[in-house]
Formats: sequence, C-alpha cells, structure tokens
Amino acid sequence: MERAHHGMANEVRIIGGKFRGRKLTFPDLPDLRPTLGRVRETLFNWLRADVADSRCLDLFAGSGALGFEALSRGAASVTFVDADRKVVRSLRQNVVRLQVADRAEVICRRAEAMLRRDGGPWDIVFIDPPFRHSALAGILELLADSQVLADGGVVYVEGPRREPLPTARWRQLKHATAGDTQFGLLATP
Repeated sequence: MERAHHGMANEVRIIGGKFRGRKLTFPDLPDLRPTLGRVRETLFNWLRADVADSRCLDLFAGSGALGFEALSRGAASVTFVDADRKVVRSLRQNVVRLQVADRAEVICRRAEAMLRRDGGPWDIVFIDPPFRHSALAGILELLADSQVLADGGVVYVEGPRREPLPTARWRQLKHATAGDTQFGLLATP
C-alpha cells in the first residue's frame, strides 16, 4: 500500500460490500499499518457467512479497515477500540462520513482494559496489534478468560510472520501469510 508522507492523512479503500471503493483516512503514525487489501479479501472470504448481522469488536482499530469492511458487508454493529486519541478522532470522522453512527461505537481505551470490563458478547473480534510491541499473546489470554466472545464466535488475529501465532487455548480454523504478515481465524476449543 502506498503511504503518503507529506503531512497528508493516509488512505485505505474498502474492498467489498455497500461501501466498496470508499476511502477511509487515518493519521500518519509509525505503528499504524492497515491490513493489506489481499489479506482483508481472504479474511472476508473466510467470514462470508458470518459477517451479516454480526456484532464485531475491532481492538487496536487503527485505520478501522477491518471494522468498516465488516459494516460494509452487513455487520449489525462494530465497536472500534484504540488507545490513541488521534486515531480515535479519525475513526469518529469516518463513522460520520460513512453515516454508520447507528451501528458503530468508537472507544478510546487500551485493548486490555476493554477486555477486562463487561461488553459484548461479540461474534467476531479483530485483533491486529502494532507489530513492534506485539500484545497478541496477552490479549488472547485475556480474551480466553473473558466472557466477551459469543458462543460460536471467531477471533481474527494478525501478527508478524516470523513469530508463531499464540494459539494456546484456541482452535485454529484458518491460517495464511502475505508478505511479512501472518493471519488466522481462531475459535474456542
């Protein structure tokens, strides 16, 4: 994905559903890398039957590409969570721009704190933390201990290709790689 580095916001394009082709803007921050288009394509092919009417949680939402893609494809609701205020402001602007305020909630909070409070239940949880300080193992532990995943719910995880995905306590449904990224779908055992 081409990145603009001249003070402009970055953009990512929604690839399917009602908002297909619409652009999301997000701040130019070093740890913010939207999930690649081809990865999102694969993910939403995997989830095809599950997205419509689902309740989704987009932890480490960043650009919001995963959550907005889910809304575009008929998710009932998406809760976007990010700890960065600039990112949260940008997510809120995209919610307004796409006119999905009735189906989207944006929360400024750390992912760990989000999982420690009551919420959900969510049918699909997207977890794509910044690669530099991968919180994946800890987040998956917290998620396994929490009650936020609905019965039959699935968890999307994305991380650096060079580190194994921490799948202890989970059943791996799907796994693939693209570039320096690996990603998969997990479910409770």
